[in-house]
Amino acid sequence: MSLSLRHIWTLFKKDLLLEIRQQYAFYGVLLYIGATIFVLYMAIENPDQETWNGLFWIIQLFISINAVAKSFLQESRNRMLYYQSISNPVNFIVSKLLFNSLLMLVMAFLSFILFALFMNYPVQRTGLFIALVFLGGWSLSLVFTFLAAIAAKAQQNAAIMAILGFPIILPQLLVLMNLTSVVFETGSTIPYMNILLLIASDLLVILLSVILFPFLWKD
Repeated sequence: MSLSLRHIWTLFKKDLLLEIRQQYAFYGVLLYIGATIFVLYMAIENPDQETWNGLFWIIQLFISINAVAKSFLQESRNRMLYYQSISNPVNFIVSKLLFNSLLMLVMAFLSFILFALFMNYPVQRTGLFIALVFLGGWSLSLVFTFLAAIAAKAQQNAAIMAILGFPIILPQLLVLMNLTSVVFETGSTIPYMNILLLIASDLLVILLSVILFPFLWKD
């Protein structure tokens, strides 16, 4: 294993251990998911397919904000100075992208289970829907990790993340809702071009993170 991969793995393991020790953060987000879905169940017990699809992805959006965005906003200035002395910016941002991707995949799967249990379940192609949920969760985690890195350098200003994220997240959510609309009918054609577009945008976010984060590293 090369030195860079060891550094990335060490930073990733650090974030994972902190998340395991600070379980209140994980359970806090899980409680938020359960409470939100339960309120939706009480308000709209049997939504139609389009409403079900839209509500699901709106929940994923707020899960990303609560679970992923905190990764940079909780880092103190002194801790960031320590990271600068032991690592380089590329390894650091890659480890954050990996950890937040894993965290969001877990949260997306748990929210899918709760959503399917509480709400009526109109999905006809469950395997495809789970795959698209994982792809969408990964996409949201990448975008909000990148935005959180920028917001953390703006004196912990979370409003910056919301302002910058709106024009990026909105088309991504529309693509995801369009993609998952095919899971409600068994004969629908899968829009592979949209999947490729989403993957291309994810790769672009990773590339931008690797290129731009070093300029923020020692700001």
